[in-house]
Amino acid sequence: MAIRVLSIGKTNDEFLKKQIKTYVSRVSKYAILTWLELPDVKKKLFNKPEELKKLEAQIFLKEIKPNSFVIGLDEAGKSFTSREFSNKIDQWTVNNADLVFIIGGAFGFDQPLYDRMNTKISLSKMTLSHQMVRLLLAEQLYRGYSILNGEPYHND
Repeated sequence: MAIRVLSIGKTNDEFLKKQIKTYVSRVSKYAILTWLELPDVKKKLFNKPEELKKLEAQIFLKEIKPNSFVIGLDEAGKSFTSREFSNKIDQWTVNNADLVFIIGGAFGFDQPLYDRMNTKISLSKMTLSHQMVRLLLAEQLYRGYSILNGEPYHND
């Protein structure tokens, strides 16, 4: 099973980078997880958020294979408990060879990218920094796999 996470720009905070690396390493015992930080599109070069979203969408779409199952992290996406999310991971990985999670830029996604998504999920109803979302997704992927494998990481 291959899982790819695509995000715009680099993770700058050293604490977050270290924690993301820890969870990516932990997930690797269950799946091949590749984290790709795509080049940041400089906001100052664009007058309108729509222009920025359009360029970001083009960058994302170049990285998505035709047979990929694409999951967009979006405030309008479906929310899950950790157990529900683990069941979704199981379902998605059984039915698809390549999962791609997309973490967009500050203004969200352009319509062609929304059109390419197979589903959208939300990690919180609160607004989160895109840097923090990366850590939360990495941790929830690990938690999901630990639940699926009956390991004690998730206590309930």
